[in-house]
Amino acid sequence: MRYEISGKDIILYEDDLELDDVLDTGQAFRWNKVGENAYFGYCLDHPLEISGTNGRFILKNTTEDDFLNVWVGYFDLGTDYSALRTLYSNDPVLCSACGFSRGIRLLRQDSWEALVSFIFSSNNNIKRIKGIIARLAEHYGHFPTASELSAETAESLGYLRAGFRAKYIVDAAQKVASKEVDLKKAASLPYDEARAELMKIKGVGPKVADCVLLSGMYRTEAFPLDVWMKRVMEEYYKDGLPQEFYETRGIAQLYLFNYIRKYKGEEK
Repeated sequence: MRYEISGKDIILYEDDLELDDVLDTGQAFRWNKVGENAYFGYCLDHPLEISGTNGRFILKNTTEDDFLNVWVGYFDLGTDYSALRTLYSNDPVLCSACGFSRGIRLLRQDSWEALVSFIFSSNNNIKRIKGIIARLAEHYGHFPTASELSAETAESLGYLRAGFRAKYIVDAAQKVASKEVDLKKAASLPYDEARAELMKIKGVGPKVADCVLLSGMYRTEAFPLDVWMKRVMEEYYKDGLPQEFYETRGIAQLYLFNYIRKYKGEEK
């Protein structure tokens, strides 16, 4: 990674990044395309407009402090994805997936924002999830904390049009606010224990727990299995991914997910 300051903008030079691969593939739901190779979105209450391709990106109206303390971590710019793709090239399917989506990176989101987002993702599609989260943030004027949401009911959240998921969000907020489920503690637990801790929340099953662990806690051994990934595993990895990929199999999953989803036909 290399960057420079240009007026009120940050110019980022990073070969292993393509915005369409990262911001429009179901990792995070607070990004909207605003032009060719350009997106506007948020990490919690930090807004960003970012544009660019082919290794050069502009982060508009971004201070160096925000870039270093928010966006370097969010875009996982400290990880060498070229080295990961070299590792994955030992497997023919993963090699093809990496070639198809060379610019994928794991978005390292806030654990609470990731938990809320992926609870809303249950049996849902990307367009509707984005709408629900946008209505939530608009209602509060920011992304609400667990304490704020803990006072809600499924009925008071009716404006979200989130259906059965509203009661799960209330349960999550109450358990996180009371520390019955401690997200910070969960992040450092052994993987199986961390997964079980998150699954104390209603509506959080194995897939949602793995999404939160991967995206919200940077547990790269987490391996979310949705309908697309189940198809990948049934077709190509009946005995599971090779053990050599275990520690970063969550990142491998990002390449495989995007490959199979776009190859078989994108979700509408």
